[in-house]
Amino acid sequence: MSGCPGAGEPADRAARVALTWLAEPGNRTVWTLVQQAGAPAVLDRLLDGDIPDARLRAAVTARLRSGDPRRVAEIALRRADRLGARLVVPADDEWPSRVDDLAALELDSGGIVNQDTRPPLCFWVRGAPALGETLERSVAIVGARASTAYGRHVTTDMAYSISGKGWTVVSGGAFGIDTAAHRGALAADGRTMAILACGVDRPYPVGNSAMFDLIAERGLLVSEWPIGAAPFRHRFLIRNRVIAAITAGTVVVEAAARSGATQTMSRVLALGRPAMVVPGPVTSAMSVGCHEILRGHPYARVVTSATDVLEEVGRIGEYLADPPRGPEHRRDSLDEESALILESLPSRGARTPEELAVGARLSLRTVLRRLSLLEMAELVVRTGDGFALSPGRRPIHHSDE
Repeated sequence: MSGCPGAGEPADRAARVALTWLAEPGNRTVWTLVQQAGAPAVLDRLLDGDIPDARLRAAVTARLRSGDPRRVAEIALRRADRLGARLVVPADDEWPSRVDDLAALELDSGGIVNQDTRPPLCFWVRGAPALGETLERSVAIVGARASTAYGRHVTTDMAYSISGKGWTVVSGGAFGIDTAAHRGALAADGRTMAILACGVDRPYPVGNSAMFDLIAERGLLVSEWPIGAAPFRHRFLIRNRVIAAITAGTVVVEAAARSGATQTMSRVLALGRPAMVVPGPVTSAMSVGCHEILRGHPYARVVTSATDVLEEVGRIGEYLADPPRGPEHRRDSLDEESALILESLPSRGARTPEELAVGARLSLRTVLRRLSLLEMAELVVRTGDGFALSPGRRPIHHSDE
């Protein structure tokens, strides 16, 4: 959405940074005003107190006590230059267009986080690849911080395979499933992106600092918040709408009943994006949220592998896979009468054609004809006592199923 007055000019870019500092990203009043009048004009209005929204007016008044937003924006832009980070705005070629779909996102649930779901005014980006191009073929993988070994194993394997097919793996950088997703992609020498709820200069959690450095070298660290912004709890919930909108689809692997991952999936479903869920043990508290999503949303799809995921997000026919099957046996292609005869043969010993006709409830003529075919297929052998199973072959009796 680059049609705003003065879009992409230095004044526009600085004003977007200032506005994001004044009001949390996603604020529908601020975003709407920017679309109508441009960021610099809206910043002037907010600083003059000309704010129609009482809640926003109170937030801006409180925020102004801690600094001058124009000065904050100037410092943030200077610090970004030293860090090697860049500001991306809607007028830039690398702006990820999918995120603009947030302009129409409406949620039934209450609360500020569920009301203020509008597109970002800007992104801070750390890493060389172009943001939009990196996200063209991308999948988000999210889930519980308190993940199990099962969840981490599934996530790492899935991310590795998805990344190996040339797709970018997107997550939030947290411990647990997020970390497994990023590490799986890095292990495949693929691209991964961490969308943060704080400044790109201070990725959180600190325990993942080495991983964040690797992501910045080989992928992207992305945030709506200015350089130096702290990872406050509510910002993770605000950030989740971007993860939902910016990718081609989202997979949730392990989620508690009420969690950030299930909140992200509510946005994925509302946006009409592919919503994919990895099922878990019914006894696991970390899979309760996954199973609730599947129970409550008919458009959520079960996925158990990278192939399943890519079939959902890829172009039609691009990743078609054969349905899973057990081991192939020559008897699988037998006609019904031959199968009945084969089942009537004992594991040891032989049966005469007459005995087989009784056991299979077929005519003797049919049995003789089918025995010839079974013998040619090397499934039965002729003995002095009649016919027996070929050595090493055992029929499937009902008692074995």
